[in-house]
Amino acid sequence: MQAVKMYTTAWCPYCIRAKQLLKAKGVAEIEEIRVDEQPAERGRMMEITGRRTVPQIFIGGTHVGGCDDLVALDRRGGLDPLLNP
Repeated sequence: MQAVKMYTTAWCPYCIRAKQLLKAKGVAEIEEIRVDEQPAERGRMMEITGRRTVPQIFIGGTHVGGCDDLVALDRRGGLDPLLNP
């Protein structure tokens, strides 16, 4: 299974939803970077993604985007092959 990294905050409902979907897909561990606890990481996230909202989700080396992007990817049948190449 590919490594999953996610930029998050503690109170973000979209972050919680994304984590639930990934766990339902069998992702046991998510590297979570809390931008509310580490403000400098938000700047790094914005440099990498061009976005300022959380979550920002990476699977392997692929930037998936936010929660809506993750859900759309799953509905198109693209999430499972990305998680398990």
